Amino acid sequence: MTGDRFRPLGRVPSLRIELLGLPLDALTFDETVRLIVDRIARGEPTLQVSLNAAKYVRAAEDPLLRGFIRRAHVVSPDGAGPLWAARRLGLEVPERVPGVDLMLALLPEAARHGWPVFLLGARPEVVERAAAEATRRWPGLQVAGTHHGYFRADEEAAVVEQVRQSGARLLFVALGSPRQERFLDRWFAKTGVTYAQGVGGGFDVLAGVARRAPEWIQRAGLEGVYRMMLEPRKRWRRVVVDNARFIALVLRAARRRGGGGTRPGPAP
Repeated sequence: MTGDRFRPLGRVPSLRIELLGLPLDALTFDETVRLIVDRIARGEPTLQVSLNAAKYVRAAEDPLLRGFIRRAHVVSPDGAGPLWAARRLGLEVPERVPGVDLMLALLPEAARHGWPVFLLGARPEVVERAAAEATRRWPGLQVAGTHHGYFRADEEAAVVEQVRQSGARLLFVALGSPRQERFLDRWFAKTGVTYAQGVGGGFDVLAGVARRAPEWIQRAGLEGVYRMMLEPRKRWRRVVVDNARFIALVLRAARRRGGGGTRPGPAP
């Protein structure tokens, strides 16, 4: 990832804080949706990134990922980790803005406004099922195109050209982290879209392939733990180790008394 491929454009009417060295928009879920819809309507290029404990840990070690997050136009707290960290450091973040839920809120907005969308990522059968479910759920939604996530680095330019030729306004990328962030950092400016968001396993959820946690678990911000219980061999080490390292980051920041966070201020 490089530092000059895009710059934050336009005014973001929100309170932006800095948490553990990364920007975070202290908005409610509804405020985040309204902000993004307004930016798309004005034609302002908008990259959204969702932060959870694992992404904070990766960003602490990866300057390229860190730079991408700092240049994103909308940065949202995906899990319970950022909210806990903010409270621990004396900052105010109103609520979680889960990336999957954000995508599910923006798709009907795209249908209402006539904005074509492109779904990129996941397995071929999953992305097709996700597109079919989206058009079934939100009549009038224009899916300008789909492409699975199983492409090589030397095929990226051709995939980007397919997105550009589709005329899509919104691009949802389900390549997993940090691959989706690296892809968007390299190619966002060439896709021709106004809005792009990495959604991880969001297409699996939309397609009905992945089972979501009960709502009370989602509200508690414990979906990661729920997924670990469903797939313990695959996920336990990542969840436990990442969370332990995240807690260590927060405690170090707390000991520095403000070194990891600053009071809210107007976003650029």
